[in-house]
Amino acid sequence: LRHQGLGKDVTDKFLGGLPGVQKEGCDGLISSAVFILHRMPTHKRTVCMEFYGNDLRQAVSTIVEINQYVEAQHGVQLAGLEHLDDRYIKAVKYSAKASRGELPRMLLLADLVSDDERLLGTVTSGVVQRTNQRGGEGFVAVSAQARAEFWAARSRTAAIAAHTNAFKINEDVVIPLPRLADYSEGIEIINIEHALSNKLLMLDAVLDYLQSPAARLLLDSAVQAEESAALLDKSMSAAIDELTKVRGDWRQLLDNVVNAYQTYQDSLNQQGTAQPFEGVALAMLNRERVVSYRAEVEQALKQRFQGKRFEGLCKALDDIHGKHRSSRLFVALHMHAGDGNIHTNIPVNSNDYNMLKQAETIVDRVMELARSLGGVISGEHGIGMTKLQYMQEQELQPFAEYKNEVDPEHRFNPGKLLLGSDLRQAYTPSLRLVQQEAIILEQSELGSLNDSIKDCLRCGKCKPVCATHSPGANLLYSPRNKVLGTGLIIEAFLYEEQTRRGISINHFDEMNDIADHCTVCHKCLAPCPVDIDFGDVSIDLRRILRAQGKKKFSPGTTASMAFLNAKDPRTIKIMRKAMIEWGFSAQRLVSDVVMKFNKPKRLRDKPASTSGPTKPTEQVIHFVNRKLPGKKLLPAKTTRALLGVENAQYVPIIRDAKKTTDEDDSVFYFPGCGSERLFSQVGLATIAMLFDTGSKTVLPPGYLCCGYPQASVGDDAKNKQITTENRVLFHRIANTLNYMDIKTVVVSCGTCMDQLLKYEFERIFPGCRLLDIHEYLMEKGYALDGVTGVQYLYHDPCHSPMKTYDPMSVSKELLGDSVSLSDRCCGESGTFAVSRPDVANQVRSRKLQELNASMETLGGSAFANPANVKLMTSCPACVQGLSRYEAETGIETDYIVVEIAKTLFGDDWAENFLDKVHDGGIEQVLL
Repeated sequence: LRHQGLGKDVTDKFLGGLPGVQKEGCDGLISSAVFILHRMPTHKRTVCMEFYGNDLRQAVSTIVEINQYVEAQHGVQLAGLEHLDDRYIKAVKYSAKASRGELPRMLLLADLVSDDERLLGTVTSGVVQRTNQRGGEGFVAVSAQARAEFWAARSRTAAIAAHTNAFKINEDVVIPLPRLADYSEGIEIINIEHALSNKLLMLDAVLDYLQSPAARLLLDSAVQAEESAALLDKSMSAAIDELTKVRGDWRQLLDNVVNAYQTYQDSLNQQGTAQPFEGVALAMLNRERVVSYRAEVEQALKQRFQGKRFEGLCKALDDIHGKHRSSRLFVALHMHAGDGNIHTNIPVNSNDYNMLKQAETIVDRVMELARSLGGVISGEHGIGMTKLQYMQEQELQPFAEYKNEVDPEHRFNPGKLLLGSDLRQAYTPSLRLVQQEAIILEQSELGSLNDSIKDCLRCGKCKPVCATHSPGANLLYSPRNKVLGTGLIIEAFLYEEQTRRGISINHFDEMNDIADHCTVCHKCLAPCPVDIDFGDVSIDLRRILRAQGKKKFSPGTTASMAFLNAKDPRTIKIMRKAMIEWGFSAQRLVSDVVMKFNKPKRLRDKPASTSGPTKPTEQVIHFVNRKLPGKKLLPAKTTRALLGVENAQYVPIIRDAKKTTDEDDSVFYFPGCGSERLFSQVGLATIAMLFDTGSKTVLPPGYLCCGYPQASVGDDAKNKQITTENRVLFHRIANTLNYMDIKTVVVSCGTCMDQLLKYEFERIFPGCRLLDIHEYLMEKGYALDGVTGVQYLYHDPCHSPMKTYDPMSVSKELLGDSVSLSDRCCGESGTFAVSRPDVANQVRSRKLQELNASMETLGGSAFANPANVKLMTSCPACVQGLSRYEAETGIETDYIVVEIAKTLFGDDWAENFLDKVHDGGIEQVLL
């Protein structure tokens, strides 16, 4: 939708003869549609342009120049051009690519596309040259990964609202491209005006405080002698005089800036041309004159009032600064610069009435500025309600008449885009308001819970990566929605605390529901602009529920945790026999029976919504609808039992006595529960491969758990106990084996890696590093060369154990370049699948879609012979989870290191290795 002179204008469009003011309020039913698809050109370059000069007009004018330059080049197109101002650059935590040691004042990101690679390179170079000519620096990205890194800053722009705990006023306007510099300068003068106003408020508050009885009391307590008091009075008077002078200077600056902007706006309204800024306003615009509270007020006061006796006074002054600084208003800009659509955002504190009222006056000025520059008041958002006051009656009337005709009962967006519409019915929750209940929050764990989610921007970037966001079943459990739900629960708790009504049990049920819908994969952290990790929030929720005695009982979770907490070999043997051998066999038998009926098949293929309680019978169906692994994947004994090293009094050292020398590596291997107690072939294959490298492998004595499973279910006390006991034990091992130079700690489980990273192993084995077994084998040069007839898929676990090298790169090095990635969570996630089988089934439905898509990528031969496809992973729990798809896909699952051992040493590798190791390959050192 184009308007003469504008890149975009959707303020008032007639679509197919229907009057429309924009998408908001214009809902309709599409009876037919034609889509025209345009092929993307073959080659693409991303250019990052950083502008460092103080001349804002010169930097912004580059946008027009680049547009005109690229449009004049036949065969090259500008596929994207995005702008961030300096406030957004700081908000997204941008890392400058130039080596100037400072952040740029403006950032442009451009995508150039063409079918002619040589021409594309020439035009890209021309864009960089024009950037350099305007005081900027240009950087070019060619590969998909590099281009994604360049664009990462743009994806985090919602972080601007973190300044005010996720609350901001969103206004977007469309400005003719030649007038972008005028608009940017006008907005910057508004910012300078409000920055000066805020600093004057701070200064007034400081002066009021210094002359108050409270300050006098603090000073009187700081000195005793009359002579000292007299000197202090003199110093205080001098400080007040000095600050009064600073206030006068700042007030004069503010008056000059206000008058300059008024002249600027008047010239636009009367002549349509902008009167250039001059004098003080221009100096502040170009940052030749900078007003700094810290340099001109705070430092001067703290130099005057130095020493321990004035700590109370200095703290009071810091509190004044912090209080007023958080109410600082500013306008931040980022543009779809290719069409002049500018997002004009004003972060505000929702509990600050004065700040909100001032923000409204800024919006009035923004709209006036946009119209006076020949722009329009919207390019995307807000027409329906928030911008209604800026629209003229003749713009609204045709739409209102049409809507009354076709929708007389106002079923579509009632109240929007009609005369008299306003914001009285709008509600946006803000956790800033919750912070006012400080006393209640401080006396409960709700305070830290609120702090962990208060900055959520509700941007939704977490949804695509979330395992429990399941569009096929329900849309309620993305991290964004769970943050909103958690906030509402906190408000409910606070309300009932205040009204003394007693806490409703329903609140705890809802908290359990939110906490259950999380695999604790932490994948929501990476795309979050404000670094909220809902995996950590879920753990906090579970910990609070457990502490309150309100955590829902789950037989599966309880049994699993009992198995992981056990250390006695006999107990482990009995539990393994009952839970793993008999339990898995029983589940497989029941699955064969149950899946003959239609309802279980429907629940498996089309998982139902999980909002609210699920019937116990349905939970059983969810649990048995995909078979657990059989004997083929489950060895009869644990790794330690197979090796004969179950005595917790001895530290086992496994090495090939015939070829290992003192110069060979000494490796400490922490097997973890999954690799040792459950899929013991993983632990055995890991040790076998370390044995083959010639390394001396040190195992911890006895059966240990790292503590991560306990933390993930909210059992904080048990987690801390296990972590402390293990760290003490490992220090003892280090002292006992001080003659061995252990420089590598190896794991074969992702959650173990995550937990052991907190153990500070570098303080236990000085100079050591943590590696996954696959990373270690890659460093040693292992690779499966010449394997034919097998196509490998790699499932990267949610908790990837590979932290030093890229997991896909490691997989391709070990298995071959043809390895393909199979995305999405397998649905097992430790105890998740047994505690909430219904939610796990939703996760599995997404994974099955991904597996089928992966098979299509491999080609028809994969579907014809799925037995020739192997699904590899690097997580013992994922071995279990992925094996449950074999009946539907025909794909076998295995662990990479086990596959390597099988390929290199044959199918009887385990028996052969045990024969070798029992022939003098084990040394046991008394601890």
